[in-house]
Amino acid sequence: MPESLKKLIDVIWYLPWIWEKSAQKLAFFILQSNENYLENFADAISWIKSSISECENCHILIDSWKNICSICSNENRNNSEIIVVEDFLDYLMIEQTWTYNWLYHVLWGAISPINWVFASDLNVDSLIDRIEASGGNIELIMWTNPNIEWEATLAFIKEKINEHKLNYKVRITRLSRWLSSWYLEYADNITLVSALRDRKEIK
Repeated sequence: MPESLKKLIDVIWYLPWIWEKSAQKLAFFILQSNENYLENFADAISWIKSSISECENCHILIDSWKNICSICSNENRNNSEIIVVEDFLDYLMIEQTWTYNWLYHVLWGAISPINWVFASDLNVDSLIDRIEASGGNIELIMWTNPNIEWEATLAFIKEKINEHKLNYKVRITRLSRWLSSWYLEYADNITLVSALRDRKEIK
């Protein structure tokens, strides 16, 4: 096998959820593709980092020439409810349910020292700033899987809120415990909508 083809297979195989045989099939698909497709594919990869940034407010991914996402700039959104998610894919999952009109906040991770993810790596400070700017009457909806990483993250967020000694209560809720799948990415839209609607307050 040519060395360049081996290298391409290895690069594809490095991607998550890709098995060796799948990597081989994808590599041969790329090899047999026409030049226009290959140029577009190469351009999309080479520009991906420089063409995308984060919303200054909620950290959702946006085009690099923007500062604020379309969600935060939408005056029709309910700014008293913020769904706190781990990453951008969680945000996409919720928006696809087409159910509510809230805002978002992307932490970009959950506390996990074993994976070298610490509280300082997350967008918690900007979340606290948004809570303070709200002036009260705000709910944080924790879009979380019930695992030790998210329990640690939730505890840290609550601690940071308490440290600021706000003169109003921040209501913190989480998805209902009867969610059929413990892992949100495997749940269907109907289940997710029900879990959101029947969310429970965390005391």
